[in-house]
Amino acid sequence: MDDPVVLRPVIEDDLPWLDRLRNDPAGTGPHEWHGWRDPGAQRRRWAESGLLTDSGGTLMVVCGTEQIGVVSWRKAPTGQISYCWAIGIMLAPEFRGRGYGSAAQRLLVQYLFAHTQVNRVEAITEITNAGEQRALEKAGFTREGILRGATYRAGRWHDQVIYSVLRDEAEPEGPAVDDGPG
Repeated sequence: MDDPVVLRPVIEDDLPWLDRLRNDPAGTGPHEWHGWRDPGAQRRRWAESGLLTDSGGTLMVVCGTEQIGVVSWRKAPTGQISYCWAIGIMLAPEFRGRGYGSAAQRLLVQYLFAHTQVNRVEAITEITNAGEQRALEKAGFTREGILRGATYRAGRWHDQVIYSVLRDEAEPEGPAVDDGPG
């Protein structure tokens, strides 16, 4: 990792690359392939909101000039008037296992704590996804437990592992989130 990992908003030129990453079994990897999806849905959401809303969002993960993946977050209710952020990540296959995922997730946590009032960020991954579990732990997340039979993929139910990081556990905000012009 020579250049730093940076997060930035999705631009229109990113959309074909994201479509290939999300709508290709080789791009998604073995733990995220859930079947073919509407190839125009993401473009329609981008045209409407830039993939950034009050209830969640998507940012590109870049290193130098290369698109290497995407991170996303959504509101997950934790009570009648409270919520946390549930995050996800998808890296292009050639960038997996090289530390980019931990860096991107750490930056996303810093961004969410800096710009929202939530106290908790959580992430869930399949129990067989040892690489993502290591990445989350390197990013400062704590393993909380197993969610038995929680996700359906490839014709059967799979167990998942849930991780979280609380506001007072997170590292201070770093400079590698491109908030745009300003």
